[in-house]
Amino acid sequence: MDTVILFPAIDLKNGQCVRLEQGDMARATVFNRDPVDQARAFAAQGFEYLHVVDLDGAFAGKPVNADAVERVLKNVALPMQLGGGIRDLKTVEAWLGKGVARVIIGTAAVRDPVLVKDAAKAFPGRVAVGLDARNGKVAVEGWAETSEVAALDIARRFEDAGIAAIIFTDIARDGLLKGLNLDATIALAGSISIPVIASGGLASIADVKALLAPRAKKLAGAIAGRALYDGRLDPVEALKLIHAARAAA
Repeated sequence: MDTVILFPAIDLKNGQCVRLEQGDMARATVFNRDPVDQARAFAAQGFEYLHVVDLDGAFAGKPVNADAVERVLKNVALPMQLGGGIRDLKTVEAWLGKGVARVIIGTAAVRDPVLVKDAAKAFPGRVAVGLDARNGKVAVEGWAETSEVAALDIARRFEDAGIAAIIFTDIARDGLLKGLNLDATIALAGSISIPVIASGGLASIADVKALLAPRAKKLAGAIAGRALYDGRLDPVEALKLIHAARAAA
């Protein structure tokens, strides 16, 4: 895919930027108390698109860190994809109306697939689905529950719905810097026509190179979290590789 995007992640808990390990709210590390400051830093580094998750909202089933999200929207010009607590059409409409570029529907995509289809129809190109998998089975409710449904089965439900992307997270790797699970992500991308974004475990420049390798050509991008916050991934080097790959495409 010639438009690979590296999304820097801002995960919000109690209004602050944190990183979790394997989605466990009890294993949260605060990296920046000010999400606007963090978003500005990502913009200054050259990133093009923010990935923001309202972690408290994912558990509550409704937006919780709305103030923090709105401050980022007002103060940072980068487009934002937002997930966490988006469970109905009213919330989708509200966030898109406030300037979010696209919303990510996770739990509701499993529990209420009609919502995803209705939202994608009402807002073409502005609805993504978040599939967070543990051993191939989709987890819901902020990863607190694991369903018996395979990620691929859910992805196929939305094949003709017009969704913008599927964000596929390997929970076992998330926040642990073990490297992206590209095998599973590439397999998913090869089975559907929807663009797939890899998430969970991106650890170093080697992962960015793997993302740009020919075998990963169907992937639309990846989300970088902890590796950016703790300095293991140099954003300048990563973005330079991505821009070079685009120019060569």
